[in-house]
Amino acid sequence: MDSGYRIIIADDHPLFRNALQQAVQLAVQGVHLQEVDSIDSLLQLLSETDDTDLLLLDLKMPGASGFSGLTRLRALYPSLPVVVVSASEETNVVQQAMRLGAVGFIPKSSPMPVLVNALNTVLEGDGWFPEGINPDDAPEDDMASRLASLTPQQFKVLTMLSEGKLNKQIAYELDVSEATIKAHVTAIFRKLDVKNRTQAVIALSQLEGGEF
Repeated sequence: MDSGYRIIIADDHPLFRNALQQAVQLAVQGVHLQEVDSIDSLLQLLSETDDTDLLLLDLKMPGASGFSGLTRLRALYPSLPVVVVSASEETNVVQQAMRLGAVGFIPKSSPMPVLVNALNTVLEGDGWFPEGINPDDAPEDDMASRLASLTPQQFKVLTMLSEGKLNKQIAYELDVSEATIKAHVTAIFRKLDVKNRTQAVIALSQLEGGEF
């Protein structure tokens, strides 16, 4: 029987994509499963699909480092349930994923029965996080919240600022006026409560830091 569920696996490691695929098929009968290996291909797929039930997201793959991919996705698709899959099992990494709105966090070291249980739990509407970590224990991270408040275009501009690009270069690449980019930069500074590009880029680098 077709469950009707649409699930996307976003991971650039073929072996782990295969493991997740097996877990999904064991957890849900008749699931419609799609796979991508970069943030760009994920965003393209999501733009073409409006009824995805669950996204399984690796934190580190082409186009994303650390939590930048999750933050961008939460800004673009706030109602899409996202479960983070990561090689990291550190408490602070799990808690940061919680703060940024993930509904679950599955360590890549999890055995198949745990993967299946986690997927079943999330699809039933509950959160799933490693044992001993309570979502309510996650401390507030003001900068993570501020970064999550950026619009998709503002986040893209901030990412390009972090690459050292000038307003003129960003305007050319995004095919908008330089005045529009200046307005975005001003809005970014206000939302992040920073005074200059250096401080804004540092804020983004903190979000991207760590091994995942």
